[in-house]
Amino acid sequence: MLVTIPEVLNNEDISVIQDLMATANFHEGSASAGAEAKRVKNNHEMFISDAEVQRLNNLVMGKLIKNPTYIDAAFAAKIAAPYYAKYSKGMSYGNHVDDPVMGPANQRYRSDISITIFLNAPDKYEGGELIINTVFGEQKIKLNAGDAVLYPSSSTHRVAEVTEGERLVAVTWLQSTVRDPARREILYNLSQARETLIKTSAGSQELEQLSNGYVNLLRMWTDI
Repeated sequence: MLVTIPEVLNNEDISVIQDLMATANFHEGSASAGAEAKRVKNNHEMFISDAEVQRLNNLVMGKLIKNPTYIDAAFAAKIAAPYYAKYSKGMSYGNHVDDPVMGPANQRYRSDISITIFLNAPDKYEGGELIINTVFGEQKIKLNAGDAVLYPSSSTHRVAEVTEGERLVAVTWLQSTVRDPARREILYNLSQARETLIKTSAGSQELEQLSNGYVNLLRMWTDI
């Protein structure tokens, strides 16, 4: 399941983040890649002080984890601190699948869902699309600043070469309480239908039946 979330961050948030990134140091992104991805990863990742990282993460993750669409789609058990990446002209990230288990030795987590948050406007760079292989073919994603996309970490994906300008993103991963992506998709679709009925048919038998099915499937499929 591929879910886009508009306006996770507002214009003020984006301005703060861009100011920090404009003055930050960057290092080769391949340093954080797994053995296979290292061969195809060509970007730069931000390196700043612990205090600045904490400030940035509080802003970005604070907004993300409170977003209703994120909550309905992710069922997060653990979520990693994001990487902040820059793709300049000529940079790209070839086809890869994210590592199945990530994090330091005492904080390991399974990567079920990958998340990219776009940090500058699409007209600030040419190319740089996030391209995800799905059962419906390749999906090209290039969103507005502040928008996010969630997709299965098990999917093959890449970032197209940036041919002009500079692409700024935050990338993170999470372990879901619902491990199976097909089950997550069913639950997400049911939750969206449930929210619609709450607004249009509160107290109806249809809402009661749908809610009963939703919560009991969630109870059946949740692993905590």
